[in-house]
Amino acid sequence: MEKRVWKARVLPGMLAEYRRRHDEIWPEMAAALRESGIRNYTIWNNGDELIGYYECPDLEAAERYKAASPVMQRWSRSMEGIMEMERSASGEVARYECIFELN
Repeated sequence: MEKRVWKARVLPGMLAEYRRRHDEIWPEMAAALRESGIRNYTIWNNGDELIGYYECPDLEAAERYKAASPVMQRWSRSMEGIMEMERSASGEVARYECIFELN
């Protein structure tokens, strides 16, 4: 199982709305995440910082699915103005390398 971590920040004054949207996640969005192969998805919050973690059998396939999914694209657009993903210098969503893991 491959693992992915992402980091983002909630825009000022938007944490309650961010939480509400995830408390009321669209059923079709949850289904799309499962269909992409994503499992064990959690999002953590501290102040305005968000850290997400998920596992899936094939991260590249999941990324292709997310890019082609109208539901996932609509969800991403709906989160504009609420949060911003951390990006690398090239503008891509920052990727984190696992340094240590205790099983």
